[in-house]
Amino acid sequence: MSIGPVEYIIIEFPDSKFNGAIVPALSDLIDSGTIRLLDLIFITKDDDGHAVGIEFDEDDLLSGFADLGGDVGGLFTPEDLEHAASTLEAGASAALLMWEDTWATPLVEALRHSGGILREGVRVPHELIEAAIGELETAS
Repeated sequence: MSIGPVEYIIIEFPDSKFNGAIVPALSDLIDSGTIRLLDLIFITKDDDGHAVGIEFDEDDLLSGFADLGGDVGGLFTPEDLEHAASTLEAGASAALLMWEDTWATPLVEALRHSGGILREGVRVPHELIEAAIGELETAS
């Protein structure tokens, strides 16, 4: 089975204010075949700094995630959860998502068959690219 690039993200929700607005966007990406959801877990960190992982079926506020398609679960390790928790402010929550970029599988397969080796890949922060494009547009 060919596997495309796999990414993970940590999305912090300050003060644990989560409204579920990301569920429809994720669902659209999954339904269109753009991504395949591989793992999803939530972390909450209390005001004393203690963190706990929560599966989406353990909290009614997260029930919208139950309808997402994918083989969710088992890939995040306790070390991953510990790392994610260390980045959170006290009183915050976070979603950890891991997905396969299925849209990129044909390119990855072509790279592998051509002997290409991926040496680095970086996600450019939105603020940086937005500012750079804005400067280019202003200079034109």
